[in-house]
Amino acid sequence: MIDHIHELLGDRADSLLNHTCTTIPKEILHLPGPDFIDRIFVHSDRSNRVLSNLNWLYAMGRLGGSGYLSILPVDQGIEHSAGASFAPNPIYFDPENIVKLAIEGGCNAVASTYGVLGAVARKYAHKIPFVVKINHNELLTYPNKFDQIMFGTIDQAFDMGAAAVGATIYFGSEESSRQIQEVSEAFAYAHELGLTTVLWCYLRNSAFKTDKDYHVSADMTGQANHLGVTIQADIIKQKMPENNGGYNRLKFGKTHTKVYGELTTDHPIDLTRYQVANCYMGRIGLINSGGPSSGASDLAEAVQTAVINKRAGGSGLISGRKAFQRPMNEGVELLNAIQDVYLEEKVTVA
Repeated sequence: MIDHIHELLGDRADSLLNHTCTTIPKEILHLPGPDFIDRIFVHSDRSNRVLSNLNWLYAMGRLGGSGYLSILPVDQGIEHSAGASFAPNPIYFDPENIVKLAIEGGCNAVASTYGVLGAVARKYAHKIPFVVKINHNELLTYPNKFDQIMFGTIDQAFDMGAAAVGATIYFGSEESSRQIQEVSEAFAYAHELGLTTVLWCYLRNSAFKTDKDYHVSADMTGQANHLGVTIQADIIKQKMPENNGGYNRLKFGKTHTKVYGELTTDHPIDLTRYQVANCYMGRIGLINSGGPSSGASDLAEAVQTAVINKRAGGSGLISGRKAFQRPMNEGVELLNAIQDVYLEEKVTVA
């Protein structure tokens, strides 16, 4: 398995597999493991019903019992339009094939819309944990706007038999204060009903794009994560960091010179380690997104992202378009390749 990982990483294998993180040491992190829920969450205020659903997520699929997560997210039919998302592989206009891909791909859970999961709930809700997305940004309004709005209720997700609810907040946007309040209230009610909560902590503001795209800066995405765990998300989804110094370049907010001189370097593992640190030093699991489908290099890119996340102290990957925008057997292969990184003992935390 490790030889295949080396092969897929190519010229980056040595840098990614042999890097030692000297910024935030792994010894002070709360790292994933088979006892993660007993070690971390039993000391929290989460109820037994929340713990039961959280344990179900961590117990399913090929990574079940490892402390790591592999989730298939397919909410792009709303977020990016159904045509843009499913035209490359039209079988995924049918919700059942989305759930089948998650099951055959060995995923811990499938995340999608009320409509997708509700359409097949009686057949599959007891077979794989459902993560129901409760809000979305739609692209049919003209001109396009960027605002996460509620598409359903927590009660609907509960009645469907879901194990968890997911939501997105566009931190940094004009609407972020309203979204924080809405999602905070929704997550509190979800916890009352025993559902686990997953938060997509994305940045969104046109001012964040200057000389670089600081929507993916480690310092700013790290703060988004910190806000996300503050409203009691049980799992944080974040884009992989690609740069740093957003606060300094945009000259807003507050930061500290040590963030850039001691707590991070330019290495992708160190940048992602800073994201993990902002998730209460790993008490709340960080899963990074797999990114858009780019063609022939998808498999290598997915494995690279998994290696960075795992070695940084993260809890897994949530990869959608790279998997479903190709034939199902190839999607299964890609998901399994991601999972192999987390199953490979020689890929260690840096």
